[in-house]
Amino acid sequence: MSFDRTLPYNDLPLLPPQGVDLESKAILKQIVSTSRALAELKGAGDLIPNQSVLLTTLGLQEAKYSSEIENIVTTNDELYRAFADEGRFQDPATKEVLHYNQALWVGFEAVRAQLPLTTNLFEQLARTIKPSVSGVRKLPGTVIANSRREVIYTPPEGESVIRDKLANLEQFLYAQDDLDPLVKMTIMHYQFEAIHPFTDGNGRTGRILNILYLIESSLLDIPVLYLSRYIIENKNDYYLGLRRVTEEGAWEDWILYMLRAVEQTALATHSKVTAIRGVMHEVGEKVKAELPSIYRKELIELLFRQPYCKISFVTEAGMSTRQTASNYLKQLERIGVLRGFKRGTEWYYINIPFFELLTS
Repeated sequence: MSFDRTLPYNDLPLLPPQGVDLESKAILKQIVSTSRALAELKGAGDLIPNQSVLLTTLGLQEAKYSSEIENIVTTNDELYRAFADEGRFQDPATKEVLHYNQALWVGFEAVRAQLPLTTNLFEQLARTIKPSVSGVRKLPGTVIANSRREVIYTPPEGESVIRDKLANLEQFLYAQDDLDPLVKMTIMHYQFEAIHPFTDGNGRTGRILNILYLIESSLLDIPVLYLSRYIIENKNDYYLGLRRVTEEGAWEDWILYMLRAVEQTALATHSKVTAIRGVMHEVGEKVKAELPSIYRKELIELLFRQPYCKISFVTEAGMSTRQTASNYLKQLERIGVLRGFKRGTEWYYINIPFFELLTS
């Protein structure tokens, strides 16, 4: 009986996949290459003196790109300014992106607390991304359609069915077997997308789970590897790969696609981290040479926590009074490190080289 895209896929096979060579010669070869790139990235994080620089700035970029996959689009300017304002002023799209960024942190804190990846955490992430999501789907009628409104996939339905498949996914992740964790991550990603447990936010929740599983598996220390940009740049292959697993059982091609995605993203992120370190050093040396009276290592790090700085950031860090902080930022603007502008009653100062690096 052929697969029918219009019927709920309650027969979605349980994990692990049966009758499939999950560690073929091609897959094993790619694992070696991907693992090497991840190891280099893991070490690169230590190059940055304050890792909050990476956690905040790269996390926001992932939030932007992951939301873009779902056609939720904001600009870098709107995103970073809204983040600097702690989300008080934002348009609906930027608000959703910031919710995704918050969910990244919720997941990271859970893994740091050694909490397992379970349905409860999946639901917490989905609710953080989309506050309207109450939990696992209870009502029928969910379908995945293309731009022409043609049904391309109908996920399983029935709360008990969905919860059983999520429980099986949990068991698969923590089974005591010899399957490489990178391969498990690729299988987890497909299965979560195929279960599609929530009314909204499934893709974004699934992409957060990728990074959490890599951290939990000790392949990374902090969440700095994000696949969303790669997926956007290879979107057709991504959706084709998912569909071919469902309809043809084409697991090898899917696993290879995801492993290459991790490798290429790790390499690109390593380059970005190295570039951030270089820019931090250049700015520090420039300030030390041209404004020695205000140079402080803590001030330079503050300028790189996010691209937008405000007077209150300097005062809340305990570095100076408000008047002195204002003077610091104006002097940094004078030598070309920052660019100030006023929006309403608030002054913002953009770290120009950092912003350009992040958004290039």
